[in-house]
Amino acid sequence: MSQVSPQELLDFAGKAVLVTGGSRGIGAGIALRFAQAGADLAINYLSSETGAQAIAGRIQGMGRQALIFQGDVRSRMDVERIVEQSVSRLGRLDVLINNAGVDPLAQLPEMTDLQWAEVIDTNLRGVFVCTQIAASAMIRQGAGGAIVNIASIEALNPAAGHSHYDAAKAGVVMHTRNAARELGKHGIRVNCVSPGLIDTGSLDTEWPDGVSRYLAAAPLNRTGTPEDVADACLFLASPAARWITGANLVVDGGVLTSTVY
Repeated sequence: MSQVSPQELLDFAGKAVLVTGGSRGIGAGIALRFAQAGADLAINYLSSETGAQAIAGRIQGMGRQALIFQGDVRSRMDVERIVEQSVSRLGRLDVLINNAGVDPLAQLPEMTDLQWAEVIDTNLRGVFVCTQIAASAMIRQGAGGAIVNIASIEALNPAAGHSHYDAAKAGVVMHTRNAARELGKHGIRVNCVSPGLIDTGSLDTEWPDGVSRYLAAAPLNRTGTPEDVADACLFLASPAARWITGANLVVDGGVLTSTVY
């Protein structure tokens, strides 16, 4: 491994990558970045077929394969179908990016059981289901693999109206550590990325007060981009991170360095 060049370490030619929630935002950025690194992509989406087709078209324009699969990560049947068809059509599965998630606001005193369950089931149980099924496919291949979960800095620092979201993302961080412990013997590394505030296009107009406060707290003085998260995923999934598993890489412009008091 010491003889491999830095360029080769980030070369995903011949690799197959599955990205959940890959039709827009962070997921789309991750899918495009892996395609730029040479990977073939399987892109899962829940409702935005148009968005998934657009991302797939861009990837195919790079000369890579790009498949799209509608499915709900909360459904074991859907995930089994997506993984099975991805392996069948791409020939293998080397990397899973667990990105699919929801982030509705709900104040704790008024939060309903249904609101709580929707976020926990999608953001935490979905990671478990996808990890379990994708890891089984990787184990059958016998060549190891990499799983990267998208958590959040809210796993480490709470936000108002997000008790369900924060609990789910904190669970993702610990699930990552446990999965890394159990899957390491199969050559499967499991890590997670905790993004800060990511601008996917209209954040300044949708939440100007929040952006202003974030910029004041972040030493690097900007919000993040999908590419910032994608590059962290690319690193963690690559041989450059070959001795890293069970880690949580915070990608937040340094905002968590701010003191509480």
